[in-house]
Amino acid sequence: MDTIAAEFSASLQEHGIQLTPEQLEQFELYFRELVSWNEKMNLTGITERSQVYTKHFYDSLSLAFYLKMGEIKTLADIGSGAGFPGIPLKICFPHLKLTIVDSLSKRITFLQHVVDTLGLTGVELIHGRAEDVARQFAHRDAYEVVTARAVARLSLLNEFCLPFTRKDGIFIAMKGSDPAEELAEAGRSFKELRAELDRVESFSLPVEDSSRHIILVRKTGATPAKYPRKPGVPAKSPLI
Repeated sequence: MDTIAAEFSASLQEHGIQLTPEQLEQFELYFRELVSWNEKMNLTGITERSQVYTKHFYDSLSLAFYLKMGEIKTLADIGSGAGFPGIPLKICFPHLKLTIVDSLSKRITFLQHVVDTLGLTGVELIHGRAEDVARQFAHRDAYEVVTARAVARLSLLNEFCLPFTRKDGIFIAMKGSDPAEELAEAGRSFKELRAELDRVESFSLPVEDSSRHIILVRKTGATPAKYPRKPGVPAKSPLI
């Protein structure tokens, strides 16, 4: 194990996450495929190995510092991009039934390649817009945990993600800077989409020391029939 992998493993161990040699190998494979495919299509601006391990892998797994992932069975990752946080969480917690929704078909092609290369099972990849997929019976009010990382402002994210979250489930928005302003403007969307703020956790990335915030939102009731609105509408007129 080299220094980068060793530090990654040790920093996770501090939070009670113990990686096996096989899991470390999967992360290394993921890193290589990410960088290789990134030459053909824009997946990430971060390609330096230590940065990928810190800013993508560790950052994705930080969600598990505040939630007992061992007790979670279903997870939906909305607007996953290059697979964050869904794929790192699946590597660490292989029991999870993971669903990833992304609107770009070539990203889904990349993710399918990653799933195959890493030998992951129990992963469903859906090419589509969140507003459309959330209207499908199989996905509506269906998941224990729904997550989105750096996709949009919270008022908009709520409309994309809460319709996937089951009653009493948790939607987790992963943010960089202090989300106080976003939280203030998200009040109406919480009310409309039957949810309430549970808590906000903050931490700093190791080495980097840049701040991260995790917003945990609890779903209090079934999604009203009119939500989510048609694709494009939430972005044009967010619930604020």
